[in-house]
Amino acid sequence: MADPAPVVEERAPASVPRPRRVVVVGIGMGPQHVTPEAVAALARVDVVLAFAKDGEDGSEDPLLAVRREVCVQQGLDLVVVPDPPRDRHEDVDYAAAVEAWHRARVGAYERVLADHAGVLGLLVWGDPGLYDSTLRLLDAVGERVPLEVEVVPGIGSLPLLAARHRVVLHDVGHPLHVTTARRLPEALAQGQRNLVVMLNRRLELDGLEDWSIWWGANLGGVGEALVAGRVGDVLPTIEAARARAKEEAGWVLDLYLLRAPDEQAAG
Repeated sequence: MADPAPVVEERAPASVPRPRRVVVVGIGMGPQHVTPEAVAALARVDVVLAFAKDGEDGSEDPLLAVRREVCVQQGLDLVVVPDPPRDRHEDVDYAAAVEAWHRARVGAYERVLADHAGVLGLLVWGDPGLYDSTLRLLDAVGERVPLEVEVVPGIGSLPLLAARHRVVLHDVGHPLHVTTARRLPEALAQGQRNLVVMLNRRLELDGLEDWSIWWGANLGGVGEALVAGRVGDVLPTIEAARARAKEEAGWVLDLYLLRAPDEQAAG
């Protein structure tokens, strides 16, 4: 008589956690730049997360009020998370400081996801695809927590700068190089002659007196300021306007189009 067939115990497959949905929305500089596409995306959001930086005197982040206004208009709850500090001393390794700051932000995202159910919304200044790390941070979070990320573009500072000055950012057939103030010397050494420079801590334009500049600060927001002309002629005016913008708004975010004399003549 044959031995009975072994009994195999069937086990239910392990449940796979459903991805958490995150909606990243570019909001330009506030409610006036929230597009219909952004409104439709925010209608699918349950709660919005915002990092807030306290001022040196302990005052509230002045940019937080703008995000609150967007949330009020869209009927959304806002969860405010203190922004982890970042070492900004001149003598620290920049890349290492940013990496440490990003790790701390990733941890904050994870905690908010654990504490709040539903679809999470993130409001990004300008456009999420240009000089913003939100999507990189979500990639890091996604390595630990399954995520489904939707991205909605916003009105960025580059088109605002061009619109305010009524210029095209490049001449016919010529390239546009976008960089940061930190890397401006490197770009000039490479021979770049038509640049947009962002993320300025200070204006350092020595040796560029004959270049043309189209500068703007806080575009679309409180303290908006514009100056254009030959660098050597308008630099003091820009410095004064930058200081006024910071005093009026409590912060300053500026950028500028910089064009060499030969590029200007070629146009």
